[in-house]
Amino acid sequence: MSVAVHKLNAVQLLQKLQYCLRNSRPPDESVTPLVAGVDIEQQSQAAAFFPVQRIPAAVLVPIVRHDQELTVLFTERAAHLKHHAGQISFPGGRVEAQDAGPLQTALRETEEEIGLSRQHVEVMGYLPPHLIFTGYCVTPVVALVQPDFDLRIDLGEVASVFEVPLRYLIDPAHHQARDRQIGEIAVRVYDLPYGERRIWGATAGILMNLYRLLTYDEQ
Repeated sequence: MSVAVHKLNAVQLLQKLQYCLRNSRPPDESVTPLVAGVDIEQQSQAAAFFPVQRIPAAVLVPIVRHDQELTVLFTERAAHLKHHAGQISFPGGRVEAQDAGPLQTALRETEEEIGLSRQHVEVMGYLPPHLIFTGYCVTPVVALVQPDFDLRIDLGEVASVFEVPLRYLIDPAHHQARDRQIGEIAVRVYDLPYGERRIWGATAGILMNLYRLLTYDEQ
């Protein structure tokens, strides 16, 4: 009997991540984006309520390689921002004209927001693009981060930075389902509480799709 993915040790979980992401590629126009956080069965219904013209964006999903634990690095967005103020998120943003693709966007935005140098970052792969309600189509870039980094937080965009064990995030005991209205339909989404914080929205949706990827062979 196989061990549940959230019970793997750090070495085993890293190997699982690398295996599951091994064939992933940056998405192109042939890839259908997912509505962030919505169950697979309701994707086509939910997508109908999003605009046809979408703004390309990318985020870095930074997985920090500590000796005994893999953690995920998050940002808490500044309270004064126009969009997603105070929410838990991944570093990232809009694809600019000078960016060669989502990878360059994710690395550039991460350096600008939290000062994480790309020399500490090893790209492992990509998750499917995600639609979010502000009209962006976000490509998540999953990366392994060496822990000996120094951060320089841009307080104009980021209020704080913190880490959560990856095993905690992929433990289904911590996935809290709730219904959310999108247009005329009610869809099932998930929140991930962690201490006094609550991870929800697009960030939780990206994590849930990472969880589904890691547990595909358990279903």
